[in-house]
Amino acid sequence: MGQPLSDAALAADFAGKTVLVTGGGGYLGSALVALLHRFDCHIVRLSRHGGTGQETAAWRVRELRGDIADPAIWEQSLGGVDFVFHLAAQTSTYIANADPVADQAVNVAPMLYLLEGCRRQGVSPTVCFASTVTVAGLPQRLPVDETHPDHPLTIYDLHKQMAEQYLRWYAEQGLVRGVTLRLANVYGPGPHSGSADRGILNQMIRRALAGEPLTVYGGGEQLRDYVYVDDVTRAFVAAAGEAERLNGQHFVIGSGEGHSIAQAMEMIAEGAAARTGQAVPVLHVEPPAALSPIEGRNFIADPRRFGQATGWRPHYSLAQGIERTMEAFLCKS
Repeated sequence: MGQPLSDAALAADFAGKTVLVTGGGGYLGSALVALLHRFDCHIVRLSRHGGTGQETAAWRVRELRGDIADPAIWEQSLGGVDFVFHLAAQTSTYIANADPVADQAVNVAPMLYLLEGCRRQGVSPTVCFASTVTVAGLPQRLPVDETHPDHPLTIYDLHKQMAEQYLRWYAEQGLVRGVTLRLANVYGPGPHSGSADRGILNQMIRRALAGEPLTVYGGGEQLRDYVYVDDVTRAFVAAAGEAERLNGQHFVIGSGEGHSIAQAMEMIAEGAAARTGQAVPVLHVEPPAALSPIEGRNFIADPRRFGQATGWRPHYSLAQGIERTMEAFLCKS
């Protein structure tokens, strides 16, 4: 794995700037805010469930409570903003498929509200959007890079693609600078994911540390690219800093390494047993009948193009990331 970009290298583009983070109280948003706090910038953290609307001087963070599905919140939040990290979303494939209209209201319309808000207010921030590698569907080849054709299999992935296209179009019109990062399986310390079918690796780490058995559907031979959350937040900051050159493009973000689901579970079980002295069984069970076809994919990212453009490299191997995540969870227990 490579060396991470230094704070000094990342911070230069943010000095004296104002940064809006949607979903700022969520899993990825809270990690990004923690990184941005190291820089000399002003942070506006937009969250639906939290925030006081008051300034937190020590953190240089203004908490803003609001719903991204409400067009009015964008009128309140975009003034004077230099960078927007749009991370807020409904993240469950199954919820999206069950109610496509509601998912469109959360995962597509807010992007349009954001971009139209920029147009109406005459502001042109850099917008970095959190999308997903599953927009590509079932990979035709491995590893997957930006040239792989898109074939969304789920409503969730289709809506992510639609939001990407809106951002690309507005960027091409010169109304904003826009970059999309398609994320592989993100894990690492942080709050619980808002969806039961997201953050699976973190869920399994918590279960293992509690001495509970881990479950794997079938043989668990499907390959996944697990990317540590610190690597992901640094990718977002690097993308924002190079947005002029990356404008209108999407990039695949992952570790570049593949591990089977079964292998990842065994690593977790062994790590937890070494820390707690309690054996953790890994159980192979029949997959549910309603399991989405996207769950059967094999995926490994090829993030080299993004690395060449920004200097970013994934730093943490899966073994290192699991170890750090366990340490963080145990410290909080």
